Amino acid sequence: MPATTPTTPPGVLVIVPTYNEIDNLPLILDRIHAAAPGVDVLVVDDNSPDGTGALADGRAADDERVHVLHRTAKNGLGKAYIAGFQWGLERGYEILVEMDADGSHAPENLPRILAATSVGDLVIGSRYVAGGHVVNWPLHRMVLSKAANLYARLALGVGLHDITAGYRAYQADVLRALPLDSIESHGYCFQVDLAWRTVQEGFIVIEVPITFTERAIGASKMSGSIIREALVKITYWGIKQRFAQATHSIKESRRNPVIRADV
Repeated sequence: MPATTPTTPPGVLVIVPTYNEIDNLPLILDRIHAAAPGVDVLVVDDNSPDGTGALADGRAADDERVHVLHRTAKNGLGKAYIAGFQWGLERGYEILVEMDADGSHAPENLPRILAATSVGDLVIGSRYVAGGHVVNWPLHRMVLSKAANLYARLALGVGLHDITAGYRAYQADVLRALPLDSIESHGYCFQVDLAWRTVQEGFIVIEVPITFTERAIGASKMSGSIIREALVKITYWGIKQRFAQATHSIKESRRNPVIRADV
């Protein structure tokens, strides 16, 4: 029997943040709609000086599945996604997807990620579970990524293998339960922040293997400030959580003292 293609759930919005992605954006839009014709795409452009926003407007004029949200400045990946989430929630989308514009998140994996939302509240496209792969990454980027995930897992006590991953799908109810207006994290840290909050709220998180490919066009947005932010905030969150757990244990021991009776 021929393989069947997973059907696309209704009300899916793929959010694609852009900054100077004029060469990549047409390619990624074409690939998204080839892989999942029924999804809508929201391009969140941070006032790209290379004309990415104008290109997105042109695509939106020709295709009712494409929408554009213009922001006035480059304020970070986290803020761009939050703006996209809020735009999508206001319009009643049921599943909201994060996807990079540079092609590192293969749209061909999107149907499998969406299929997993039938059982998961947050589905993460993971590089580091069985079946996941990374292609064309230099050794130092691989080491940095794996170290960041290991550190976050140990510091926060979360059993996710790729908590920094940026290819993921949220059920709308998850995002409604999170304090989006108060989240100030960016980059790696933003992904860790939202995944950790999702786990703390008791939602189901599933990791689906993907192949991650280093961008072929343009420059990476990774910077030292993004790495430092992640290290500082994850350390702070971990210490805060351990302190809260210890305080809770002390309170519980006082409520239920251990009484020993010598015979």
